[in-house]
Amino acid sequence: MSLSRTPFLRGIYDALPLLGGYIPVAISFGLISTQSGFDVLETILISIFIYAGASQFLFVAMMSAGTPLWLVIAMTLLINARHVVYAPNIAIYLPQSRWWPWLMHGLTDQIFALSLTSLPRMPENARMGWYTGAALLAWLSWIFGTALGAVAGEELTARWPLLGEVMPFALPALFLVLIAPLFTSRIWIITLGATTILAFLLKLFGYLNAAIPLAAVSGAIIYYLIQRQDEQNAK
Repeated sequence: MSLSRTPFLRGIYDALPLLGGYIPVAISFGLISTQSGFDVLETILISIFIYAGASQFLFVAMMSAGTPLWLVIAMTLLINARHVVYAPNIAIYLPQSRWWPWLMHGLTDQIFALSLTSLPRMPENARMGWYTGAALLAWLSWIFGTALGAVAGEELTARWPLLGEVMPFALPALFLVLIAPLFTSRIWIITLGATTILAFLLKLFGYLNAAIPLAAVSGAIIYYLIQRQDEQNAK
C-alpha cells in the first residue's frame, strides 16, 4: 500500500528522522535513571507515562536528591507549561475525537514542529491518521531507547566511549534540523535570528536558567510585532 494513500504510515515515515535524536537521548536518560537509583522497570515506566524529555532528567535528579514530591511535580509541570501553547496551535488542524487525551500524550516539541509544518498541507481526512502514526513512532522509539539505556547503557558507553560524548548533542541537532527550513521566510529569519542571539547573550552574561525562557518569550513578541506590521502595511 502506497505511503501517500495511508496517512498513518505516512506519519510514521515522516517521523523517522526524529529517531536520530530521540533514541540517543533516551539511552542517556535510561542510563542516568538507573545510575540515580531507579530500577529498569521504574525507568521504563517513567518514559511511558511521563514522556517529557528534559523533565524526566529533572524528575530523576530531584527524586534521587530527596526533593519533596510536591516540588518535583510543580517543577515538572512548569517545564511542560509550553504545551498549553502547543496544543491549541495544532488542534485547529485536527478533528474532534474521543482519543484526544491519548493523542495529546504524544505531543512533544519535535512532533509539534513536524505537525505545524505538515498538517496544513494535507487533506483534513488524512490529518488524524498522520498525527497518530508520527506521535506513536516517536513515543515507542523513546521507550525503546530508554529500555536500551537502562539495560545496556553502561556497556554501550564503555565499549564505545565516543557514544557517551555524542549523545547529549543529538536532541539540539534534531531541533536545528526541524527549524532550518523556516529560515526561508523573512519573518522567521528575523524571529529565530533575534531569539538565538538573545539566548546566547543572556547565557554569556550569566543568566543560565533564564536564557531560554526569556529568549522564547521575546521571540514570540518579535514574531507578533512583525506579523502585525506586515498586516498594517498590506492594508
